[in-house]
Amino acid sequence: MAPQMEYVSKTQHYLKVKKPLLERQRRARINKCLDTLKELVAEFQGDDSIMRMDKAEMLESAVAFMKKQVKQANATNFTVTMPMDSFRHGYMNAVNEVSRVMAATAGMDVQTGKAVMVHLGSEYNRLLQMSAICQQKEMVEEESCSAPMSPASSGYHSDDGEESSAAATSVWRPW
Repeated sequence: MAPQMEYVSKTQHYLKVKKPLLERQRRARINKCLDTLKELVAEFQGDDSIMRMDKAEMLESAVAFMKKQVKQANATNFTVTMPMDSFRHGYMNAVNEVSRVMAATAGMDVQTGKAVMVHLGSEYNRLLQMSAICQQKEMVEEESCSAPMSPASSGYHSDDGEESSAAATSVWRPW
């Protein structure tokens, strides 16, 4: 006699096989994102104590940290400098990684490695200079916005001094 094959419906197959597999994959994605968040918060805080926390504590700490950053950004207009600081940090990490890979590569020409590192350093300095120029422009714009001119002023130097007082008496006013 031949063994009897048991029929398994698609629903039963999903419940027994697929659903647990999908759930494991979902939890793995969540855990991977939690680990990444943990590393990011530890890096930004400069404190590795978050690395030893359980998931709930780490999430609470991350939320508190983000709220603190938002308050600082709103209070001090920190949003302009934070992206550049983060970029600088990432750039330096990338430069260090390039250096490490080149040093570990067998047969790497020393002159080529030196040229690459000099180029990366000069580009970093150029980016810092551009950032400083942009920050100076922003400061000048803020200063010019903080002292608005009178609606009757054209902004020219001739509006100052004696001529402006004479012109003020001859300007038509609705009152």
